Amino acid sequence: MSAYDVLIIGGGPGGYVAAIRAAQLGLKTAVVEREHLGGICLNWGCIPTKALLRSADVYRLAKDGARYGVTTGEPGFDAARIVARSREAAGRLNAGVGFLLKKNKIDVIWGEATLPAKGEVKVGAPTKPPVAPQLPAPKNTLGEGVYQAKHIIVATGARPRALPGLEPDGRLVWTYFEALKPERFPKSLLVVGAGAIGVEFASFFRTFGVEVTLVEALPQILAAEDAEIAAFARKSFEKQGIVIKTATTVSSLEKKADSVVVTLKAADGAGEALEVERVLSAAGVVANIEKLGLETLGVVIEKGVIKTDGVGRTNIEGVYAIGDVAGGPMLAHKAEHEGVVCVEAIAGLNPHPLDKSLMPGCTYCHPQVASVGLTEEKAKAAGYDIRIGRFPYLGNGKAIALGEPEGLVKTIFDRKTGRLLGAHLVGAEATELIQGFVIAMNLETTEEELIHTVFPHPTLSETMHESVLDAFGRVIHV
Repeated sequence: MSAYDVLIIGGGPGGYVAAIRAAQLGLKTAVVEREHLGGICLNWGCIPTKALLRSADVYRLAKDGARYGVTTGEPGFDAARIVARSREAAGRLNAGVGFLLKKNKIDVIWGEATLPAKGEVKVGAPTKPPVAPQLPAPKNTLGEGVYQAKHIIVATGARPRALPGLEPDGRLVWTYFEALKPERFPKSLLVVGAGAIGVEFASFFRTFGVEVTLVEALPQILAAEDAEIAAFARKSFEKQGIVIKTATTVSSLEKKADSVVVTLKAADGAGEALEVERVLSAAGVVANIEKLGLETLGVVIEKGVIKTDGVGRTNIEGVYAIGDVAGGPMLAHKAEHEGVVCVEAIAGLNPHPLDKSLMPGCTYCHPQVASVGLTEEKAKAAGYDIRIGRFPYLGNGKAIALGEPEGLVKTIFDRKTGRLLGAHLVGAEATELIQGFVIAMNLETTEEELIHTVFPHPTLSETMHESVLDAFGRVIHV
């Protein structure tokens, strides 16, 4: 029986980052993993999807080359190579996580973990995950056995949600695992769920000529985003040829030899039959809390996730939870920061609790969408008297030079104090620009400081400055 200061169940972004921070603080640390170091994010989510979307961007620009004065003939694409490049990126980072753990002298225990008693983790042979393909164990890993730890952090992540009647079969009905590595691109695709995952895949497949229909049960796509930004994005997607049906659900599904017939039901009760080659279920994720023994220890579960305080503590001393398994927002960067905060609390450093209101969200479709803080609707609902600034990419020199004039930056301020309450972007490189507003909000920056900040020219970041100026009646370039 081996003993550790900290033992982490799950080697995804939250788990491996927490492990590295624990090792930095001099704590003897181990990570238990059953599937793949780096978790869903590095292997089947954040990274490989961005590699696919990069290929889509290159193809889109190649097709549009004549507008830039570049002629190379009619561009084509190799679906197999696009997928292979995506898998190569994931594999490189998976190996990188293994190297980082080894460098920091963190033990990797390969297998399936349960919590039979307080301070104890039992590791059995890894079972095949229900959805995700399993990678082989890295070299020099520990295996089955019982391990003791003073502090146990659960970081087991989440898996695709299976809707009743829309259960994935890996061939006709996909999850994002199958969508990441199709043998060929289908001629037509129904995407169920217009959150970040659904919108990104809709954008990717549409770029390569797939007839895409995007269905969302709620009245707005990208429901977590500001309504004005979501409406802007929707209009852009529809111009690209994506058919979008909101306030619509899938009421039935019939599988044929190589296609699927679905019946769509609108909010007014109207039905519509649609035949597509493939269906992608992108209706969110559910936390992996089963078969861990949490109930035996008495760990409180609420709404399908582990209940924690601001630094990852559960109601049971010595048991913690971070990342998707501890609730939303289910984002890799949230899990990473949560892991650091949790470990620093264990080490007695008294870190600031995680502030989810300052957590940025990014969607890597075309055009990109990014945000932080309160939407206009939520700011009003919270009772704020607000000022709103808007600035279109069309008024920005860099956006014009790039040939990317379609975009909007929206900022929301407290009229009384000048505090920045929220920032919302749609357009080129929005996911890179948002960090400027995130830093500003973390520093409790006011409008005066933002107005007097000099933004470099020519850059897309000038749209951010102009949006702030617009909120206070000082916009220059519109």
